[in-house]
Amino acid sequence: MSRKALIVGAGFGGLSCAIELAIRGFRVTVLERQPCAGGKLQRVVIDGYRFDRGPTTIEMAHVFQNLFRRAGRDLNDYVRLIPLEPRSRSVFTDGSVVDLTGDVEFMQHQIGTYSPVDALHYPAFIRESRQMLRYASEHILNRLPLSHLEKWWPKIYATMWVPELHRSLNGQLRRHFRHPNTLAMFGRYAARVGSSPFKVSSLCGMLVSSEADQGVYTVRGGTYELIEAMKKLAEELGVKIETGVEVTRIRVVDRKVHSIETTQGDYESPLVIVNGDALSVSKKLLAEKDRPSLPDRLITSFEPSLSAFVQLAGVPVRLDRLHHHTVFFSENYEEEFHDIFVKRRPPTRPSVYICNSSYSEEGAAPPGCSNLYIMTHTPYLSADWDWGREGEAYADTVFSTLRRHGLGDMIRGHELARYTPADLARDTFSYRGGMFGITSHGFMQELRRPGNRSRDVRGLWYAGGTTHPGGGVPFVTLSGQLVAGYIAKSIV
Repeated sequence: MSRKALIVGAGFGGLSCAIELAIRGFRVTVLERQPCAGGKLQRVVIDGYRFDRGPTTIEMAHVFQNLFRRAGRDLNDYVRLIPLEPRSRSVFTDGSVVDLTGDVEFMQHQIGTYSPVDALHYPAFIRESRQMLRYASEHILNRLPLSHLEKWWPKIYATMWVPELHRSLNGQLRRHFRHPNTLAMFGRYAARVGSSPFKVSSLCGMLVSSEADQGVYTVRGGTYELIEAMKKLAEELGVKIETGVEVTRIRVVDRKVHSIETTQGDYESPLVIVNGDALSVSKKLLAEKDRPSLPDRLITSFEPSLSAFVQLAGVPVRLDRLHHHTVFFSENYEEEFHDIFVKRRPPTRPSVYICNSSYSEEGAAPPGCSNLYIMTHTPYLSADWDWGREGEAYADTVFSTLRRHGLGDMIRGHELARYTPADLARDTFSYRGGMFGITSHGFMQELRRPGNRSRDVRGLWYAGGTTHPGGGVPFVTLSGQLVAGYIAKSIV
């Protein structure tokens, strides 16, 4: 097979795949539908306020450092990742505040202000989280499973050595904690992979160690600068990136990729990697006869991940009580996830996340002002909720929550933009507006997760949150690298 590759989509997975293939001697062209690279991550500048629409948190910085190192480059020569301390702030309805840090004793002290019993159990919990992260790093995150056995043997094997993995995240947390504040604070890590803590595997608890021990980073100039750095590296390695090119069809001949059709003409290649939602992209770009293992009826059977309602606000005062990352938790986080995944309606009492990047970087907002990215988790798109009709009313719900913390009236009236799950689906082709592809709920959902290699079309691959190793910036970046590595090994 020719060492030529076409990549559809210039998000984190597409760019990491392009870089890895270029390192290995491939001639790579990346086609991006939007005017700029980035996928779900786009830069928004309004009236001097700068925002990142999309991921605002960077964890597992070593993933990006290793990618640049493989190309013989130093990430620091392209972009500055700045560690945040504290990593994030959690604010609860009883007035308690916890700043996440890597200092176990300080974490115990903070938790102990509302639950001495939970504080006593925190060291055991973080040790367990570290054990899970080590196991996942060695056996799951850096391997590309291409069969059901390869998908599940590492997880089956893990339960023999880490018995807690058979529990849900909430089940794991309840082994250590009792207070609703602690359960909500660590249970919310399920949302980082688009899932519910009551259904996702306890393996998700590894993300606590990832943040506490490895750190959380901001990017000088905004998270989008990381996309710019990866794009620059790719182009230095000879990758051709074309934006404003929408792919309309993947042409298949004799069950092999032949070419792709776009709004700018046809591109021939025996190798195509799609960086995007494998479900919605397959349905859009492949005729159903060309994907017998993924027919429309199977696509509709997958449970999409949760989504988000986002508002961008430019506030003409500095709100230093808001750290770079602040979460205001609801009174009942179990009810919140029940609303999202069972009732399939936006929570009536939502938790609210705010990214105030002007707290860490003055250039993100005009002098003396604050740029606020305000997000609440919502269900994926369904007939049960019309965002066009209900969006304004739900904004009132969000600000009612913030008003209880003394912030709603300060921010209301300063909104600059609003994005709903419908906007996410339209702009990024995400499956039913899900932020992270599909959920990680249960054995069968994971077993049926679309593979990185098409079972039906030779030469067609996928890299992104719907496939292995899952959603989230570092995991999607690893997805692109893993796919590129396997392709390079299989083509002599």
